[in-house]
Amino acid sequence: MSIPNIWNHRKVADTSAKACEICYKPSTSVLVTPENKDFFYVCPSHLKDKGFCSPIIDHEAVAAKKKKEMEEEIERVKKEYEEKQRKKQQKDKKGEETENPKDKEEKDSKDAEKKDESKSNDKDKVEVKTPPKPEEEPRVFALQRTFYQQRLDRKRQAEMAKRNRERLSNPNFFPSVPKDLP
Repeated sequence: MSIPNIWNHRKVADTSAKACEICYKPSTSVLVTPENKDFFYVCPSHLKDKGFCSPIIDHEAVAAKKKKEMEEEIERVKKEYEEKQRKKQQKDKKGEETENPKDKEEKDSKDAEKKDESKSNDKDKVEVKTPPKPEEEPRVFALQRTFYQQRLDRKRQAEMAKRNRERLSNPNFFPSVPKDLP
């Protein structure tokens, strides 16, 4: 019975924290095999250690996520551009409707430009205030060879101990007393 070297990282409740397999400190992080055949508690700091495990990165999912972010950015830029064009057209229409002296038109255009600049500055401030999204931690890991072999050995020892207990509890396992005379 071989366990694949693919481990999913899961969090448990604080009340369910148990000792880390490496340092024995209480931990709420658990590494579980996909079929839930084996699991063990481990500290999040050990997950970042390259000597313990390495993350398995799904490059297709990362590429799809980047593509989606780029599309959202393009849509946002298009909307901003359309708003600016619409405001510019409205400004031009107002300029055509009012047939006042050139001085008033210049003042109106300067005022409109100042308002547009202040609005764009406000938008820039709003964008700067939003914090960037934190990087997502990897959720799938592969243990290094020595730690993986330790898990396999521990699993085999547990199976052997279980088989031995079953054998010892079975009375047919022991030899019977001879019934014939020698």
